[in-house]
Amino acid sequence: MTSRDRVLTALNHEEPDRVPIFMGFTPEAAEKLVRHIKTLKPAPAGFTGKSSDLPFVMEHDLLVADHGIGTSYYARDDDEYTCEWGIGWRWMAFPQGRYTEIVRHPLEDESQLNSYSCPNPLKPSRYDWMRKLVRSYGKTHAIVGGMGSILFEPAWHLRGYETFLSDLLINKDFACELLDKIFDYQLSTGIMLAKLGADILWLGDDFGTQNSLIVSPGIWREFFKERYAVLFSAYKEIKPDIKIAFHSDGNITSLLPEFIETGVDIFQAVQPKSVDPAYLKRKFGNNLSFWGTVDIQEVMPFGTPEDVHHEVKIRIKTVGKNGGFILAPSHNIQPDTPLENILAFYAAARKWGQYPMSLE
Repeated sequence: MTSRDRVLTALNHEEPDRVPIFMGFTPEAAEKLVRHIKTLKPAPAGFTGKSSDLPFVMEHDLLVADHGIGTSYYARDDDEYTCEWGIGWRWMAFPQGRYTEIVRHPLEDESQLNSYSCPNPLKPSRYDWMRKLVRSYGKTHAIVGGMGSILFEPAWHLRGYETFLSDLLINKDFACELLDKIFDYQLSTGIMLAKLGADILWLGDDFGTQNSLIVSPGIWREFFKERYAVLFSAYKEIKPDIKIAFHSDGNITSLLPEFIETGVDIFQAVQPKSVDPAYLKRKFGNNLSFWGTVDIQEVMPFGTPEDVHHEVKIRIKTVGKNGGFILAPSHNIQPDTPLENILAFYAAARKWGQYPMSLE
């Protein structure tokens, strides 16, 4: 099978020749692997939409072109900068590398909303890497239009986290107006990616803490459910066979039946310290595929290669039956993850991921 055949077979809840695989990296983790395998060119920072050899050298089955507000995370090297959304970012150092965090919210003053405009979602250069992926690899790999955070997170990026949570309770008209501005951007982006030939749209919002929800189910239904349903329906109207992969960290199990109602095909992340992937497979496996499941909170950074082999084996054994599974770490590999554990993930995927499965 080609990688594309493998992914689409799995997402149709059938067993391909092997479990499809994917891995995302922080820049420091990617560079660690690049130095080891000596690829032709260094890996770029994540979310930038720039080319990398890593997915090909490591035989990933999915290729991603990133779009949206997430491309602001590593937009510039300046110590502090303002992205095209008007959000202020600052680089923060830690022992293994650095990351950006938000230091200015352009809509902290709600009076600015009427004059605020999202960036132009149809700017042609946004889709250069997507066009190249489809043109060069559309027949061999599953092409993913990465849209990043699409409603809740962009809203609080623009407004401020605590402030927007308060808006959802006591400033509801403002919250709706802000969400509708972001909605229009995401509608245009997803339709464009569908027209260009994406097999999967990878999007989402983090609604989960380690053990529960950030907002109540009632608030989620009031502000987000219908907007998601309209977006996903519009994307599928353009490309009926496109798959919607919804990302959320944490435990959002109680919302999954309603995400299915909105048109979600794939639950992405599947953080095993928060939710039991085997339970999710038993409960929702007829309606959802799962992308992720491998623990990055403990096993990948602090375990041994043997621990990684065991983790990968158990996830394949309990989630991989009858397809519906893309094996991946539950989030980007962090800088403190040993190279040996990264390599162990790939070795274990090759060893245990073949169909029909024999995992005793």
